[in-house]
Amino acid sequence: MRLSAIFAAIACALLCACSTFDGRGRPGSAGFENLLKSVVKIDVWEKSQKDGGSLTVRSIGSGVIMDADGTILTNAHVVNCYATKIVVTLANLERVRAEFVGWDHWTDLALIRLDMEDVRRRGLEFSHAEFGNSADLKSGEVVYAVGTPHGFARTVTRGIISNASRYFEGTILNSGYETGNFNTWLQTDAAINPGNSGGPLALPDGKVVGINTRAYANSNNLGFAVPSNVARGVLDALSKNSTISRGYIGITPAPLQDMEQFFDVDTNRGVLVQNVDAGSPAADAGIVPGDIILKINSEGVDGRFPEQLPAIMNRIASSPIGEKIALEIQRNGKILEKYPVCERLESRVGREFSLEKWGAGMQEITTVFKREAKIKCDSNLMVIGIRRGFPFDLAKIEAGDIILSVNRKKVTTAKELEEIYSKLSGSGSKILVEVQRDSAISFHIVNPETPAAASNGKAESSKN
Repeated sequence: MRLSAIFAAIACALLCACSTFDGRGRPGSAGFENLLKSVVKIDVWEKSQKDGGSLTVRSIGSGVIMDADGTILTNAHVVNCYATKIVVTLANLERVRAEFVGWDHWTDLALIRLDMEDVRRRGLEFSHAEFGNSADLKSGEVVYAVGTPHGFARTVTRGIISNASRYFEGTILNSGYETGNFNTWLQTDAAINPGNSGGPLALPDGKVVGINTRAYANSNNLGFAVPSNVARGVLDALSKNSTISRGYIGITPAPLQDMEQFFDVDTNRGVLVQNVDAGSPAADAGIVPGDIILKINSEGVDGRFPEQLPAIMNRIASSPIGEKIALEIQRNGKILEKYPVCERLESRVGREFSLEKWGAGMQEITTVFKREAKIKCDSNLMVIGIRRGFPFDLAKIEAGDIILSVNRKKVTTAKELEEIYSKLSGSGSKILVEVQRDSAISFHIVNPETPAAASNGKAESSKN
């Protein structure tokens, strides 16, 4: 009897421990059920250009509703500014159209919003999830990834936090946009597959502690999520503006681990300047690779380890645009003061668009790209694709050309070019286009009445 009583007591204790789960609940609790009702499948139709023509690509991802207004948090590589149609499947299997709100490719996060008029008209209901505190996570803690892997909606996988602060150097999305410069990642062995992107990584009580973003190629259950404390700030910012403004001075930092003796700096003091972008504010201020930044605006810097770099980059990024940043720098044992003027952070990738009747794929190139490519002109309009047999091709305009003027009228922005294209594409008159190619200027006569232009076609493809 005594032995059986002991076993009964142990069983009771284990049952109580499982049911409370450190005060955070467990799957099947009201909180987790609420989370499941907040997760959605997202079908996206995205317009892109290929070889001067228009291409519509369909993809599938996941998202999580975060408020009563139908605001959905997802990944930027799932939904971005090129989306032409967004359809959301709710937990009750009802499909609702949604609109694009904004995106931040630097953290690979985006916002969309349900068509609430349609929701109210049809009497549909949905739940919305709550954020947990990702800063409290510890390795070994149980988490759940919820989403639409390979199109299988409402799929839940279980795992643990493998590492609560994993660092990657800045990487590139499939679209070419940069990401990962301003945050560390949650690493988990909960299965994350194509289609899971944008879904929540949650605690057993249903609190969202991350947004599932990527899986490591050729690995088993090695996935990564954007921490909820990063996602919360991005959601708040994108709810006010469609993009997030950050500061830029043009440096690439690197950790000082094991190199302090070579630069004669104390351990846990300073961060190494690994690279300085040509023509950037940092270059103009006289900062060079090999400098050690000791202070930013009078506050000390500790960049000994890679995991500390995103916080340093965020300190620079949060600086007001147009104002000087005070940097205390050590160079060859001497202390220097440098004051670069903060610019607005831009991607190296600009917006793409098509002049379909002319058979031209275009990109609005950015200041950063122009500096790197040493392009010196006012125009930001680069040809990136030419459709064979169409007017630009017959006029011998090539990919890489910069459009300077149309009919002797100077153009510099996508808006200006698209307005001219709209006016001239149906006129039937020949058009004079001035381009810059490898620093040389040339003029080309474009005839919009070619047979290929009249048979303008479009294509559609799909991806997961």
